[in-house]
Amino acid sequence: MLTPETTIHPQARQFAGRRAVPFAFILASATLLLACSKPVEKTEDIRPVRTITLASSNIDINAELPGEVRPRIESRLGFRVPGKIVARKVDAGTLVKRGQVLMQLDPQDLALAQVQAKAGLSAAESNRDLAKAELKRYQELRAKNFVAAAVLDGKEVAAKSAQSTYEQALAAYKNQSNQSSYTSLVADVDGVVTGIDAEVGQVVAAGTPVVRVAQMGAMDVVVGIPEDKINSIRQMTDVNVRLWANPGQSIPGKLRELSPIADAVTRTYTAKVSLSGDNKDVQLGMTAYVSFNAKNPNNAIKVPLTALFQEKNASSVWVVESGVVRLVPVQVAGSSGEEALLAGGVKPGQVVVTAGANLLKNGQKVTILGVEAAPTPAPTAAAAPAKAVAAASETAPAAAVAGATK
Repeated sequence: MLTPETTIHPQARQFAGRRAVPFAFILASATLLLACSKPVEKTEDIRPVRTITLASSNIDINAELPGEVRPRIESRLGFRVPGKIVARKVDAGTLVKRGQVLMQLDPQDLALAQVQAKAGLSAAESNRDLAKAELKRYQELRAKNFVAAAVLDGKEVAAKSAQSTYEQALAAYKNQSNQSSYTSLVADVDGVVTGIDAEVGQVVAAGTPVVRVAQMGAMDVVVGIPEDKINSIRQMTDVNVRLWANPGQSIPGKLRELSPIADAVTRTYTAKVSLSGDNKDVQLGMTAYVSFNAKNPNNAIKVPLTALFQEKNASSVWVVESGVVRLVPVQVAGSSGEEALLAGGVKPGQVVVTAGANLLKNGQKVTILGVEAAPTPAPTAAAAPAKAVAAASETAPAAAVAGATK
């Protein structure tokens, strides 16, 4: 009867024994190495943040909006007659006086029309004089009863008609004389040229604006007010203007005009703020910032704008409680410079994150920047034996591996 040992070739049994010894050694070495390795410690994600402690107070509500200094009165001047521009006497920024010539048209056609009107006036004057002389002669003849009354009536009608024709020709001549004087465009007020809308050689129609002149004196700051601030700004009487060229100077202003209709492009309401006093440093076209201020009758909480977290069209803040953050919805009542006024959602004394709000999530642990961490406690006597045991456990596998290799 054959046994399993007799069925295996002797050389095969010897080869299998040679492979079994190295495999067992490798397996034992891997087990010892795994026993020596330390377990991987899990690190907790703790975010550093900056915070403030909320406080309630009677805060000023204000809104600061950018604007531009513009003249209160700006005229767009144009010729009263059509023609070709042959001369331009001013440039943008030129100071002009009342009666100063700004542009000129080619006067040749109008001069010819004036000569024609004068000739018509002379003809009408001659006909009038002749009709008057005939009427006088016929009146004398009628007194002597040499002509009929009907003939005298005809001469009177002819004299009146000639007089009317003369007056018509005289009016036409005066009108044409005025037309000839309109070839020169003159300034009607003292001011400054703010724009040129036509150049030499251009043919313009009557009334086409060619020059813009701003009247010297009163100036306004024009700003666009958003829809969400239009009602509150109507009630604000404390208005101040700061120029970008001189931000340290505050100029008192007054809301002079507020458009009742929003602009079709910007969807903002145009407001004009007048500047009080003599402001020699204010120039047309300067960039200005207009602040509308008012006292808030109710207490409010002020936080930096960086503390607000926008999510699904709602404003929230991160409140820190016991080192963990929690997202709390808030109601924003307005703004004060670079800070927002909160009307609800939080209360005084709470700690709110002001920097790093976009990197947080609910329940996340945080560490507050600027607050020193607690010192690490010194190891106790009970911990020393544990360290010794750990050190011994680390050296024991190494010794076992050395013995195995021997």
